[in-house]
This record gives sequence, structure tokens and C-alpha cells, in this order.
Amino acid sequence: MRADLAIIAEWIKADSSILDLGCGDGALLKHLRDNHQARGIGLEIDECNIETCLSNNLNIIQSDLNNGLHDYFSDNSFDYVVMSQTLQATVHPDKLIEEMLRVGKQGIVTFPNMAHWKGRMQLGLGGYMPVTKSLPHRWYNTPNIHLCTVKDFEVLCRERGITILERTFVDYTHSRSSLLMKVFPNLFSEIALYRFCRSS
Repeated sequence: MRADLAIIAEWIKADSSILDLGCGDGALLKHLRDNHQARGIGLEIDECNIETCLSNNLNIIQSDLNNGLHDYFSDNSFDYVVMSQTLQATVHPDKLIEEMLRVGKQGIVTFPNMAHWKGRMQLGLGGYMPVTKSLPHRWYNTPNIHLCTVKDFEVLCRERGITILERTFVDYTHSRSSLLMKVFPNLFSEIALYRFCRSS
């Protein structure tokens, strides 16, 4: 299981209900089911990933996240709604975050931080769109359409009345926050992980 998924798993309480958006091969759902007694459903569009999920007896719905969640889930259906490394590839990430908090009590997202110093150097000094380990695609073939920074995400949360419950910043290898990442996360973190809920 990817290291960022292991961090997410630490945030999820045992015996919880999980919705995993863009669940990939279902590694997180399988881990949570087998080790945390969690009940989960995944949304995924890739047929190969869906086959892998089904072979592991996971509950999967084939769906495009850009179509929203209204067709499948009512309010407060899950304890957690997770979206790992997918937010930046959606058409309306702000609306999807709102949907996450409609169907779930808490949301968890991870995304590459566009403001990492390596990307800034490539754009500022080289004059071209950054290509890094956490953002490996070129501008013309990237699936990412709404890249953001740590600060961008936190501003969105404030504007939408969302409370950040926990946050962690890691490098590409998902090593935990160094002192520099803790003090200057927008400059030194390559990947940001957030757990949040609707402000009461």
C-alpha cells in the first residue's frame, strides 16, 4: 500500500464506513476492511482497477467523479469520504469537496502541492511548467486540470466553512514532515494530506 494511504488509514477509526473516490486498485479499502473492520465502497472509472477490486471482493461502482455523487448516495451515508491524489484531476474540485461533506461526516484529501520549491524554480527560472516526481506529466499530457497549493486549499476551506481537523505534509517518498515542511509547508511539502469536516 502506498505510504500516503497508510497515513490516511491511521486517521480512520475502526469499524467505520468509508467511501473512496477514485479508489484505484482498492488497496486502501482492502487494508481498512482487513485491518480496521471498516465497511467501504469505492468509485472508480478504470476497468482494470475495477477488475482488481472485484477480485478482492470489494464493493465498487464504476463512475466518473465529475458527474458528482447525487445519483448514488444520500446525506450522511458515510463516516469518511476519501479522495487521494485525484482532487486536481476533477472538473469542479470545490463542488466535489462540498459533495464529500454532504455524504460523509469527514473528508480526507491528498494532492500534490504546486507551490513546492522545485516547481517554483522550474517555472520562475526556467520559464516552463514544472515536471517533478509528484507532478510527472508535461503540460500537454497531464490529467491534472486544477492544480493548487497548500494555501489555496486552506483558503477554500475558510471560504466554504470547512474546519481542518488534521493535516500532514510529506515529500515524494511520503517521508513525514521535516522541520522545514512543518514551518513552511507551502514551500517545502510535495504532497499535502488533509482531514476536515463541516464547521458547526
